[in-house]
Amino acid sequence: MSLPASAHGPTRQKAVETIKIDAPAAVVWAKIKNFDALKDWHPAVESSPADKGNAEGSERKVALKGGGALVETLERYDDAQMRYSYRLKDGSALPVSNYTSTITVTGEGNTSTVEWRGAFYRAYMHNDPPPEQNDEAALKAVTGVYQSGLANLKKLVEAK
Repeated sequence: MSLPASAHGPTRQKAVETIKIDAPAAVVWAKIKNFDALKDWHPAVESSPADKGNAEGSERKVALKGGGALVETLERYDDAQMRYSYRLKDGSALPVSNYTSTITVTGEGNTSTVEWRGAFYRAYMHNDPPPEQNDEAALKAVTGVYQSGLANLKKLVEAK
């Protein structure tokens, strides 16, 4: 007779953050639509060059202020729908793996909503991760990236 296993590896995590901005969607989209523009609105990003611009397959190398780097690949880009999706290729600066994300701008009149959503696993793929590499740490890190980026985007766009 065998007993059921109680240990399990990482579970898929999801993060969704939204923010309302007092500006038309086209104005907000203009600020974030270029895949290499992350440096222009996210306060933690030093540089974010993308080798093929907004073309699918473009690789963005994100250098973080204070150290750390990420490499992301643009998977889908839709200017008309004001949305793009990307995948983290190398992200040792975040405690995540298999990370995909989509950022979307919608609006009505002079108000916009920006939604940034992602799905990922913690980076530590074995059972019993250390606290800084568990599911909660991964979720907290991604949520923090989204919240700080969206808050700064709102500040920048509404200041104009």
